Amino acid sequence: MVHELSRQDARRIAVRAQLLDADRPTDVLETVRHLTFVQLDPTRHVAPSADLVLWSRLGPSYDADELRDLLDTQALIDHHQLARPAEDLALYRAEMAQWPGPEPLKPWQESVRDWVEANDGCRRDVLELLRGDGPLPASQIPDTCEVPWPSSGWNNDKNVKMLLANLVERGEVARAGRGGNGGREVLWDLAERIYPDDPVPPVAEARAERDRRRLRSLGIARARAAQQPNEPNDVGEAGEPAVVEGVKGVWRVDPRWLDGLRGSTGRAALLSPLDRLVADRKRLGEIFDAEYYLEMYKPAAQRRWGYWALPVLWGDRIVGKLDAVADRDAGELRVDAVHEDEPWSAACRDDVRREVESLAGWLGLAPVVI
Repeated sequence: MVHELSRQDARRIAVRAQLLDADRPTDVLETVRHLTFVQLDPTRHVAPSADLVLWSRLGPSYDADELRDLLDTQALIDHHQLARPAEDLALYRAEMAQWPGPEPLKPWQESVRDWVEANDGCRRDVLELLRGDGPLPASQIPDTCEVPWPSSGWNNDKNVKMLLANLVERGEVARAGRGGNGGREVLWDLAERIYPDDPVPPVAEARAERDRRRLRSLGIARARAAQQPNEPNDVGEAGEPAVVEGVKGVWRVDPRWLDGLRGSTGRAALLSPLDRLVADRKRLGEIFDAEYYLEMYKPAAQRRWGYWALPVLWGDRIVGKLDAVADRDAGELRVDAVHEDEPWSAACRDDVRREVESLAGWLGLAPVVI
């Protein structure tokens, strides 16, 4: 059976699956478990992305210290700067055990394997140092590599950084929080002291389960999508097939979100630029008929919406972007511009204003609209 959905159906499924409808969740850990991760990006133009994602779901009751506590107690694990539930790590350790990948290897995989093997002495030095003195920042790990990393770009002369990255992929080293240099340096430790010692499923089974969990959190997605680092946007054969009116191709939908679509109630939400609802730009255009790009890396003169503009959700539509900044010295959440994709109704404007006030209150700042 192929489910036939309108675009509004598809939008409502996506919004409900991302816990952005009127029925807010109440528990931080359970919310992250459902979303499968929150991205630990340090940008604090308004608030760190992980905190914005959780605030937009839980509302002003969300306490950012809860997220820090969950990371400190390793209920959540920092894996590639994504805070994932500890119990999910076994689904990633399956591929770590297969590093650098299944045969036949691609040329770049062979090159990485050969480089790590050529520096096996340094690898052993790192593991011995962490076992005795870890967790440690990379700045306190001596470079004893015999063969330099073959790069003339960003990673030139960064042997320890590249070795640590590959030891993470091998499942030997893991992130253990931050410390030193004002808390800005990543701490590294032995993975066996960070990851739970849960049974590791076969790779195919692990990937299928990750697809199922990803679809549960997205609601609707493509079976195949452009490759993304760390977290894909596609879901393989998870869920059931669906077609969306006016959109080409077949989708995959989690059937649990199909019930009660006509009675679905939305609300206003200010989203992180890294929010999963808007992360898949192609899906955003196809289902929401909306456009969004993170512009922090563009020159100021080339930005349409702002450095860290917050996508604005109202009901089941992305209706605009909010160019805001938390001016902590002035004690203000300053809104420099409001970009309406289409003219807002009075009800939409009032709901968005209340969300701005709620965000400012949660940050301990006064809302100021320029």
